[in-house]
Amino acid sequence: MNAELLLGDEAVAWGAIDSGIGGAFSYAGTPATEILETIQIVAPHIWSKWSANEKVAYEEALGMSYAGKRALVSMKHVGLNVAADPFMSSALTGAVGGIVLAVGDDPGMHSSQNEQDSRVLAEFAKIPVFEPCNQQECYDMTRTAFALSEQYGLPVMIRLVTRLAHSRSTVRLRPDDERNRSRTRLPLPDPNDWALVPVNARRRYRRLLGLQGDLIAESERSLYNQLTIRGRRGIICAGIAWNYVRESLGPDPEDSLLRIGQYPIPVGLIRQMVDHCDEIIVVEDGYPVIEQHLTGMLGVPGKSIRGRLDGTLPADGELLPEIVARALGVPVDLPIHADAIVAGRPPQYCKGCPHANSMNALIDATSGYEQPLLFSDIGCYALGIMPPYRSVHSAVDMGASIGMAHGASRAGAFPVLCTIGDSTFAHSGMTPLLGAVLNDANITVLILDNSTTAMTGAQDSMASGEQLMELVKGLGVKHLQLIEPLPKNHETNVAAIKEAIAHEGLSVIVARRPCIQIKPRKLAAKLPQVEA
Repeated sequence: MNAELLLGDEAVAWGAIDSGIGGAFSYAGTPATEILETIQIVAPHIWSKWSANEKVAYEEALGMSYAGKRALVSMKHVGLNVAADPFMSSALTGAVGGIVLAVGDDPGMHSSQNEQDSRVLAEFAKIPVFEPCNQQECYDMTRTAFALSEQYGLPVMIRLVTRLAHSRSTVRLRPDDERNRSRTRLPLPDPNDWALVPVNARRRYRRLLGLQGDLIAESERSLYNQLTIRGRRGIICAGIAWNYVRESLGPDPEDSLLRIGQYPIPVGLIRQMVDHCDEIIVVEDGYPVIEQHLTGMLGVPGKSIRGRLDGTLPADGELLPEIVARALGVPVDLPIHADAIVAGRPPQYCKGCPHANSMNALIDATSGYEQPLLFSDIGCYALGIMPPYRSVHSAVDMGASIGMAHGASRAGAFPVLCTIGDSTFAHSGMTPLLGAVLNDANITVLILDNSTTAMTGAQDSMASGEQLMELVKGLGVKHLQLIEPLPKNHETNVAAIKEAIAHEGLSVIVARRPCIQIKPRKLAAKLPQVEA
């Protein structure tokens, strides 16, 4: 075995490589972006291109699984909402080549619009989940997940959180003959199993239900689920929370401990702890998934169950070692805060960002109106909500800006404008624009074309430059203008936006100037390459 210093994301990528995947599929989203990027860098012989969105990525991975090869699909937690349709149905179709879904959850919302817990969706779909506590387990669990996927013919989820995805530790790799799987295909499945018309879907759903007992049994005997019976206080911890508990209690605690790293929840192990302990504290980074199952609606008679639900741990936000220590009754020394050398400041556009020029033009073009509605989307340009711009009134989800603007216009609002990036437009902006075209919505759409997916690290955009212009025309847009967001063009751009507002019906402006952060990647020199 050889050792590498890896991020949690990178460890998942290596686990997939050493499992012999035929391909990796993703749409960039923090904290999961580095998974696909690592495969692109260290294993260029493996198919690993960015997909148009998370739904497409999941469907591409599912197609590879159907054809008998292993596939990795990765995304952030809100991206799983986009992929929910094929994800839920794939639990019924099952898997042929192993399919592993790596999801980066973001407790504390470091770079996300919510902190939803992907374990809930996995439970909804009734599929197995692995939740690593360190980078070594990110690698090992990925290897195990592919084997489990093929054993039961189901997709399997790996759930990471930001703190694990973006921290480094030494990982021991164990490449072996499984890499050769990428050169072979398993037999094709029965088409009836993958065609979810009602008669087949009902049969496949009964199969899925019938597997649940076996999946629980797998969790009961999993090496990633460990029970130690000692004191009358029991602590159940999941994933990265295991590290915080160990740090708080030391190497030889008096408490009974149950560490959960594989789901479905191991009911038998929890029953043993409940039978022995008078008080149980549940420590999990994310929603109180385990805690809610344990308490049910009425709790456990004669037992004290504590965690996020009763305020022992905060109901929201990311867990930290000091938070866990206080919950466990361990004295915590407050950290010493030195005087800041650099004053804190809110996030803002990069110096010279084209979006700043676009927002300045938008502000001046709408300044004569009493209450313009300015919808926006997910991307760097959402920073327009900050002073001095205040040019963003909404940022809800990928692709929402155009549909929300259309809806507001039908409520009689005027003027209604929306901003959306080129990559977000390709992700999920074309469909609402098509609706706005067919209904000639009285809105102005500004597509901010900076030639890249800037917010997540300057990945390639699927619709930029002249290709974007042709795409917009192909959707039926008649009133289309191109502007260059530069300070010297400010008055011209303001006039173009005013003209678009005055146009009765749908108008689209493409503001085209490349992101100033686009530059050659230097990461390749830092990571070893895997030979084909």
